[in-house]
Amino acid sequence: MSIKMVKTLFVSIKWNIRIWIKNKFSQADLYYVVEQANWAVDEVAKDVLEYMDINTQIISSSKFLNKNALIHFGSLNAFLQDKNGYKRNKNGVIVTCFHIVDSDSRKNELKNLDSYVKKWHTSCTITRNKMISLGISEAKIEVIPISINGKNYAPCNPEEKKRRRADMLIDEETIVLGYFQKDGNGWGEGNVPKLIKGPDIFCDVVEVLARKYKIHVILSGPARGYVKKRLNEAEVPFSHFVFEEAKQVADLYKVIDIYMVTSREEGGPRAILESMASGVPIISTKVGQAPDIIQDGVNGILVDIEDKNALINAFEKIINTESLRERLTQNGLKTAREYDSERIAKLYNEKLYCR
Repeated sequence: MSIKMVKTLFVSIKWNIRIWIKNKFSQADLYYVVEQANWAVDEVAKDVLEYMDINTQIISSSKFLNKNALIHFGSLNAFLQDKNGYKRNKNGVIVTCFHIVDSDSRKNELKNLDSYVKKWHTSCTITRNKMISLGISEAKIEVIPISINGKNYAPCNPEEKKRRRADMLIDEETIVLGYFQKDGNGWGEGNVPKLIKGPDIFCDVVEVLARKYKIHVILSGPARGYVKKRLNEAEVPFSHFVFEEAKQVADLYKVIDIYMVTSREEGGPRAILESMASGVPIISTKVGQAPDIIQDGVNGILVDIEDKNALINAFEKIINTESLRERLTQNGLKTAREYDSERIAKLYNEKLYCR
């Protein structure tokens, strides 16, 4: 055995001992397993667990946990990467599955793993129906939407919005379009598009709109290289921000006029409720929890997946119709309050964590 292999083995043993000690003496009522690589999954856990009336602990592995522990895997990846640790749990585990990508061959494993799961949780009806079609027990599935932390998001008054935009050198005539979802593969530059997020659709739509309107695009998050390249080529001005914490994105909603979701597949996205809570009109394809939350023309606008003309028309309707903007904004604020994290946490308690 080489010195390098010995060092690797030593690090692995040391890491496992550390986890064993941590879990052996932990006294939590609920262990929530996250990947510690997925911003959205980690933030969903933090938002909801803040309001739990039980002792909770967010962990990155269920190794060596007590067989009677209540374990919630915060994503399908976290569950499938557990290397059969869930099979040791006496009472079955809880698994959140936000969305199922049709090209993901792992989806065929779910039926065989159903017996190890006490409750399946998903955020939307679309994913629930996919899970049932894959052979997962319908009675075990609970639909509880991704929430919005109302403490972090709020509308911006016109004067503050004007000041913030001036600080970014954006004039009053410019229409600012928000697009915050991570849409590049991996965690590097993101030059290869993650097509389920629809960055190609977004860029195609913006290129058309920019010929008629003065547009500035606001991007956030890592791996946005593909979109930035397309916008540069089309000479569409944009700003890109990468933050340490998800809640910092809230400030970006204070400068945008419209938020657009162009995805082909989603579990949320969180941006739907974030936009509503920030008083920003939302346009979304019929993905994830968008059809569950958005009433077309009432609190947002829904369009069919890949329908670029519908996205363009929705944008123009909002920009050119003041009464529509006001209706979407006011009803969106009301909707966001219905999905506040404190209210959604009660559903977690009642439907997932009751023994």
